[in-house]
Amino acid sequence: MTALRPHFWTLPLDRLTPGEWEALCDGCGKCCLNKLEYEDTGELEFTRVSCRLLDGETCRCMKYETRHKYVPECVQLTPKTIAEIAYWMPRTCAYRLRFEGKPLPEWHYLISGSRETVHEVGASVRGWTVSETSVPEEDWDQYVIEEP
Repeated sequence: MTALRPHFWTLPLDRLTPGEWEALCDGCGKCCLNKLEYEDTGELEFTRVSCRLLDGETCRCMKYETRHKYVPECVQLTPKTIAEIAYWMPRTCAYRLRFEGKPLPEWHYLISGSRETVHEVGASVRGWTVSETSVPEEDWDQYVIEEP
């Protein structure tokens, strides 16, 4: 991996290297929660039903590099697509925060120095998701949660 510039996360998103872009992820797993979007209102609700590839303990994708092979609809978040997708990302997401010109939270590992902080403060989905393989899609509305 290429060396990361000091405080790269304060730069505009379109100035980040691919490695810096990937390093923005805090590892919360919230973007891997299935969401319900209502066409008539545009309302978006999070569920605790996770993508089949999410490891509920590490909050990481088990097949990140090849995820589109298994989940073709998985969103490809890039500096070019963030404007279209930001509303769909969790409010605490580093990509969304930086897109909105906001700073990273103190628990983000780039600030705290520890990848465990996101879990310690309860900002991740660790331990409370249910895989989409065990819940029929028509029942996801029974798993709606307030955005974590």
